[in-house]
Amino acid sequence: MQKIVLSEKIQELFHILQEWYWLPVLFLYVGVISTILIENRNPSKTMAWVLVIVFLPVVGLLLYYFFGQKFSKVKKMRRINQRQAVRLKKEWKRLDPIMEELIHDIRDDIGDLSRVFTFLKNERLSSPTINNAVTLLINGEEKFKYFIEALNTAKHSIHLEYYIFELDNIGLQILNILERKASEGVEVRLVVDSFGSPAFVRYMKRVKSGIQFKAFLPVTFSSLANSNYRNHRKIAVIDGEVGFIGGINISDRYINDPKNNNSVYWRDTSIRIEGMAINMLQVGFWHSWNQADGEPFMLEKGYLKELKQYHDCKENAAVAFVSSDPASKGPFNMEAILIALGEANTKIQLCTPYYIPSDELATVLMIAASSGVEVELMIPAKSDSYLVRHASFSFLKPLLERGVKVYLYNKGFMHAKTITVDGKLAFVGTVNLDIRSFYINYEVAAAVSDQNLCIQMERQFEIDKLECNLLTLEVWQSRSKWKRGVDSICRLLAPVL
Repeated sequence: MQKIVLSEKIQELFHILQEWYWLPVLFLYVGVISTILIENRNPSKTMAWVLVIVFLPVVGLLLYYFFGQKFSKVKKMRRINQRQAVRLKKEWKRLDPIMEELIHDIRDDIGDLSRVFTFLKNERLSSPTINNAVTLLINGEEKFKYFIEALNTAKHSIHLEYYIFELDNIGLQILNILERKASEGVEVRLVVDSFGSPAFVRYMKRVKSGIQFKAFLPVTFSSLANSNYRNHRKIAVIDGEVGFIGGINISDRYINDPKNNNSVYWRDTSIRIEGMAINMLQVGFWHSWNQADGEPFMLEKGYLKELKQYHDCKENAAVAFVSSDPASKGPFNMEAILIALGEANTKIQLCTPYYIPSDELATVLMIAASSGVEVELMIPAKSDSYLVRHASFSFLKPLLERGVKVYLYNKGFMHAKTITVDGKLAFVGTVNLDIRSFYINYEVAAAVSDQNLCIQMERQFEIDKLECNLLTLEVWQSRSKWKRGVDSICRLLAPVL
């Protein structure tokens, strides 16, 4: 009798669930959408996620869980940032008169474009520096030659922070050098993004070496929602004297050598820096090391050089660094770029693999073109992402209507992240011209005022144009309605890509 009663109760419960299943689902949807609204996101991003959740039942909720939630470590990272800021505040105050003098000298060279350096000083992102030597490095063929030379000559410390570190030919070659240098007593610290380099992270957990290694934001089942936030930086600091920054990761794909069996030609850019600016790059690595919970170390002699050591430097490039992360007060990389683009008088040249701009960036480019500035944008003809490629194309029509020249790079994949303004100021770093780089990832770029570097970058832009097709408004409009329709659909997802 009890079994019959129990069976009847189960059936009754089942019928209730069948009839009222939508009620808990409704509560779940209302709760998720309310959370999105309460977070006070960018309106376009809020609307995009609401549409995804409403029109993709269940799938939309899963996408939001894995990729849409606000970074759960934002508060923790902000506390870390604040503690670090307090520690550096006294030193910053002491250097303030020197920084003002340096900005005055930079203003004499580049005029109002110097406001970028003032912005970075005021936000305590980077001190402006002069007396730097900057070398342009095109593709992995050039970068790794200088990079390996610097690693082999290291005497005190090697600090590397990379999104991708692969265990291929170049990766193993560099890893062997790091292990050898660590055995010689050189302090070797390495931060690698756990999502970008999963095989490398697993390898480092298995082996014993003298390398001090930290995986940035490890991806576990309990932290899957944070996997959307990645450390996209690629920097190196050797002996506190030589630095590298740019778009080139540690991977064979960046070396266009037939022996690597690369199916796609990889076009990228990095720079090598020597001089006063290395102190700022060192501080940036120190921040990342602390955020990755690395064994603490003091920024003392050996890691930082005294400014007087560079007074006799024959080169005079002005360099500062723009860093941003999900816990930043603002999208600092985007803001620094907007300042520079807003001050342009003659020419702007931009290279990016992904063009999914913020409203502010798109507006400043259109205004610049309409006001007589020659604006040239170079993107890949074929992207490594179907969604991103079509979303990017949806943003091009307004630029074309305003006179922006858009070049589609055909030789291979354009992965360089560079900007030059008026031949006086350049940005080289890890920052794509997309919302992910501006708001979600850990990114860094070098702002450089150096006539020789800008001339070389403009010359390289002209060389790259020979491998491009010029996209005109007529060509864009002649594309099939089907392709333009796909563009528009993908554009709806742009704020969440």
